[in-house]
Amino acid sequence: MTTTITKTTAPGAPAVLPLPERTARITTAAAALATALTTSLAWTWSNDFPGELTYYGSPAGLQILTLVGGILTLLLAAAGLGIRGLQWLTPGGRNAPVLLAALATFAATWFTLISIAVQLGGLVNLEPGGFLAGATSLITLVAALGLPADHTPDTPPAGAWQRFTTSLAASPVRSRTRELPGWAEILIIAAAFAAGLLAFTYGIDTDDGAPFVGFLVFMVITIPALNRAGLIKRLTELTHAHRGPALCAAFIAAASFPFTQDTDQYTIIGANILIFATVALGLNVVVGLAGLLDLGYVAFLGVGAYAAALVSGSAESALGIQFPFWAALLTGAAASLVFGVLIGAPTLRLRGDYLAIVTLGFGEIFRIAMLNLNGTTGPDVTNGAMGIPNIPNLEIFGFNFGEPHDILGIPVATYGNYYLLMILVTAFVVLVFRRAAASRIGRAWIAIREDETAAIAMGINSFRLRLMAFALGAALAGLAGTVHAHVVTTATPEQFQFAGPQPPNSAFLLAAVILGGMGTLSGPLVGAALLFLIPAKLDFLQDYQLLLFGIALVLLMRFRPEGLIADRRKQLEFHETGQLDVPDQQRLPDADATIGVTKAKA
Repeated sequence: MTTTITKTTAPGAPAVLPLPERTARITTAAAALATALTTSLAWTWSNDFPGELTYYGSPAGLQILTLVGGILTLLLAAAGLGIRGLQWLTPGGRNAPVLLAALATFAATWFTLISIAVQLGGLVNLEPGGFLAGATSLITLVAALGLPADHTPDTPPAGAWQRFTTSLAASPVRSRTRELPGWAEILIIAAAFAAGLLAFTYGIDTDDGAPFVGFLVFMVITIPALNRAGLIKRLTELTHAHRGPALCAAFIAAASFPFTQDTDQYTIIGANILIFATVALGLNVVVGLAGLLDLGYVAFLGVGAYAAALVSGSAESALGIQFPFWAALLTGAAASLVFGVLIGAPTLRLRGDYLAIVTLGFGEIFRIAMLNLNGTTGPDVTNGAMGIPNIPNLEIFGFNFGEPHDILGIPVATYGNYYLLMILVTAFVVLVFRRAAASRIGRAWIAIREDETAAIAMGINSFRLRLMAFALGAALAGLAGTVHAHVVTTATPEQFQFAGPQPPNSAFLLAAVILGGMGTLSGPLVGAALLFLIPAKLDFLQDYQLLLFGIALVLLMRFRPEGLIADRRKQLEFHETGQLDVPDQQRLPDADATIGVTKAKA
């Protein structure tokens, strides 16, 4: 496996501000160091908001964002000075990541200072450390604007604004490679997943409202900074080269989360995120691999949840029986599988919008049927709108998931147990998805998705394979639905709508797949985590949730239609070849050049 070191292929474009590059870089590094040091000072005299920012020598709350941003800006700026050992930080570009890191530091710092002034009633609530942090972060950003923009020779920026936007969005500069020992690459992978765990834990532990908004603002700018530096691409290459250690590191990092929590306040969010992500990954089989637009997918989650509730031993269950967990898990998956086949067999001969409308109808039919099986308008099976409440906690080999336990000497709360169980379920679903996508059947699904007519002409049985995708996706959703019923301790029809204020529902599941990146493994997991975590932490915006959700989707479709984590095929589909950082051997041939070569050969 190789890593990269920057090698500039063209002179840098003129900077937004007329400063010598070395002067701008040194000033940026010095100001970033000063900004990081201000986090050891008190920013306010009151701890009413936004946390413990009143102590000296102990960064806390939103100060940690400024500290991280300042250190990151310092390292990226120093990497461009030729300091040995730091150049590997910027394999993709030297200047754009510095500008973005400085912008993230400035945004986090000033958001904190403005929030203090607004929430506590004026600038009088700021200590000298707060004013100093605002000044140094502003100097950092201004100095970073003096750096020339990274660009390629065929796309020279014209004006100052074009140069600024080029720094934010230009493709990384070409680079040369250098070998690293295998153990060093594995350590980098482990450190990256550990950093991801720390970031997720910090974000989920952040107080709701303004502090979480500050975290979001910082992350929205910092992640593109790492991308422009080429670090995300480098990590992707390393994980592809060391798939086994990477999966182990991801599993360990994810499983470590409940050990960082003392109560169930946030572990329940983590458990629900995993349930939502698992169902989204199952939908990704249907939508991302096979290209079938299913608008009633949440019904399969409901089938699994109701099946598990009926055999859970609940006093309100019409069956009055209790299966062991493994049997309940198989019952939920099998019931969803059968339901998927029954729906798919008569409908999968349809295509496109017609299939989407029919699946939407079946999703609503399921919800209405659960309402009517109440003993009045139908058989007494589901208790109608009341649902099946009081589902008992799971118990596996004497391990009661409804009680706190000590694991490896560390106390784990109730929902932490369910979180760890969902880690295993998610790992199983990830394994199934990987194997299915890499198999002959998975390649046939992709062929059907890209061009069904051509796939049929090649001898692919389109209907049979589409039905297999539908059934597999339904079974995976039913698997997650079994655990979902025990986590929320009830199963009601209102939980399984097409659209609603809270996930999981069909609209949010489909949005998670599109947001994360259709057909990818990690895309739906990231999309589901964002779509569940953000509404849960920004409850004060509940009345505007759907409006903001719609705006976010419009912006996504405009600026990144392939999703946050997209495969190469989707990138080539939605972008011009020259806009992508694709190696020469992977680039699509230019049409004119191809015609010229053909004529020359003729």
